[in-house]
Amino acid sequence: MVLPALTEATSPRLRPIKYSLFPPLGLATLAGYLSDADEVRIVDEHVQPLRLDDDRPDLAVIQPYITSARRAYRLAAAYRAKGVHVAMGGLHVTSLPDEAARHADTIFLGPGEDTWPRFLADFRAHRPKPRYVSRERTLLRLPPVRRDLIDRHRYLVPNSLVVSRGCPHHCDFCYKDAFFTGGKSFYTQAVDDALAEIERLPGRHLYFLDDHLFGNRRFAEALFDGMRGMGRVWQAAGTVDSVLAPGLLERAVAAGLRSLFVGFETVNDANLPAQRKRQNIGRDYAAVARRLHEAGVMVNASFVFGMDDDGPDVFSRTVDWAVGQGIETATFHIMTPYPGTALYQRMQADGRILHTDWDRYDTRHVVYRPARLTAAELTDGYWRAYRDFYRWSAIWRGAGTKPGGRDRLRHLAYAGGWKKLSPLWHTLIRAGQVSRALPVLESLLGSFGARRPAAPAFAGRAG
Repeated sequence: MVLPALTEATSPRLRPIKYSLFPPLGLATLAGYLSDADEVRIVDEHVQPLRLDDDRPDLAVIQPYITSARRAYRLAAAYRAKGVHVAMGGLHVTSLPDEAARHADTIFLGPGEDTWPRFLADFRAHRPKPRYVSRERTLLRLPPVRRDLIDRHRYLVPNSLVVSRGCPHHCDFCYKDAFFTGGKSFYTQAVDDALAEIERLPGRHLYFLDDHLFGNRRFAEALFDGMRGMGRVWQAAGTVDSVLAPGLLERAVAAGLRSLFVGFETVNDANLPAQRKRQNIGRDYAAVARRLHEAGVMVNASFVFGMDDDGPDVFSRTVDWAVGQGIETATFHIMTPYPGTALYQRMQADGRILHTDWDRYDTRHVVYRPARLTAAELTDGYWRAYRDFYRWSAIWRGAGTKPGGRDRLRHLAYAGGWKKLSPLWHTLIRAGQVSRALPVLESLLGSFGARRPAAPAFAGRAG
């Protein structure tokens, strides 16, 4: 089983820690369906080389993302030349099945919980089909994830997990929305199964990789109540409306939530309806940041540049707002119309797609014709936003928004450590010992949570 390296992970601008955060959980989940007699290994090219010379398995399972598709197809060709059956699935395969089918013997469209077991039975009977399409969506009776196949010491966050699939929202630019076509687009594990998976994980830190952990309130509340008292500290992703929902954040914090990835996406209200980002419309972004900080939760804010209402001032406005709110870390993106999304279909119909070089569909290159910016302005503004947000002067200014000296020091350590310690990250990753930094992360997250209870929910206009 192979996770090919993303193109951006091999670029001269590589920040290797970004690609050494999480193990290939999807492949480890599929491996759970194999029998004890099967010999299997997982190779993640982001943290270890794949040696093809003496590698001739019966089955090669490759999971390409859009910017690793070219690499995935080269690997597939090498395996097929040796007579190895090649199977591919994932986001890119689902969005462009005919393209992927030219490079694989079997492809999977959509989630694999129903199709993968059927394929295994067919493969053992020597009659695998060329295409399997997911229709039944359930996380009931999943086998345990094969974490024994993961080299934990190679990852900063080995205790990553997913307890739901998809998202209840349908934003036009979301790549994953297309993945669930033909069936339910959001569903969860049984709470007891999720808690059992958490109990199996060693250490203290967890990272939920769910697209929207708070997406089903009943499930989320039961999960958080079950986690209370476990002594965990954890990170996850949620939406602005879920942060403002009365009582939900408090339950999460009591269970150990200490850092939340939030899709603010844009500071221009007019962009939201066009992208069907309805969960952000009419929300007070400042209240979201304030509510999280008052609850003792750090904020990783996500922003997308290049929506049709964005002009040349959007970059400075976004950075000024984020720094002024004391946002600890921010992730910026150039809007990218991924194939299979409503955004791609709309832009293709309008003749705005510039090319289909998938290597450049990495949210760092302009691959469409912007409405109110030139491609150069959008590219320059994107890189400037990163530079300006992570300048030491901006980090100090963000830290200065915090109420006490300990809070300010935590802000400096977390924001500065993430962007300013690249030589240290390089050293740890080369040595295969990046997990040695995990106790520091746990300490930072744990101390940040030692705050007063969360403030009441706010309501108001998005700002």
